[in-house]
Amino acid sequence: MDIFRHIEQTHRELVSRRLPAGEGHAVVLRRTYPAAVADVWEACTDADRLSRWFLPVTGELRLGGHYQLEGNAGGEILHCEPPRLLKVTWIFGADPAEAAGTSEVQLRLEALGPEETRLELVHAGIETPERWTEFGPGATGVGWDLALLGLNQYLGGELVADPADWEASPEIVEYSRGSAWAWADAHRAAGGPADEAEAAARNTAKFYTGT
Repeated sequence: MDIFRHIEQTHRELVSRRLPAGEGHAVVLRRTYPAAVADVWEACTDADRLSRWFLPVTGELRLGGHYQLEGNAGGEILHCEPPRLLKVTWIFGADPAEAAGTSEVQLRLEALGPEETRLELVHAGIETPERWTEFGPGATGVGWDLALLGLNQYLGGELVADPADWEASPEIVEYSRGSAWAWADAHRAAGGPADEAEAAARNTAKFYTGT
């Protein structure tokens, strides 16, 4: 796999976003896939297909319903306009029926042609100042980079059977490290101090790769 080509194929951006609980940071990722918009939408919203490249999901998968990703986050489905827009709350490690989220994920799809789709993912949340200083946007951004790469591999029929083995492979470890530094670039472009962005990238890379 051409790691750096895949890193360059994703646009990364850091912006401010108003949430019900206050002002937060939002990571924005855009990537184009050689697939029809209906196919990409189904891969992102169908429970069976989602489990093949992301995580198993359970719940009431309808507008106003709640979902839970296995071992990860859950939340409420706030907005759904097939095949172009999905918006959910994102509550990590909590029962979505009992907690009020301060994090939201929005997925927007745009058909660029019969077999070409642009995907935009926006994850907006409120971080503590300490966590933001330590990890910056990469704490959220690297995880979504891996997810969008997994979607690319799945749509191309290349994803390995065991996602855990895939994430531990030398190629994906190197991709995670490159992603952390790409988010440092986005951090600086948004006005973050260079030394803060670089320190956060080192911490994020160590978190995802162990080195």
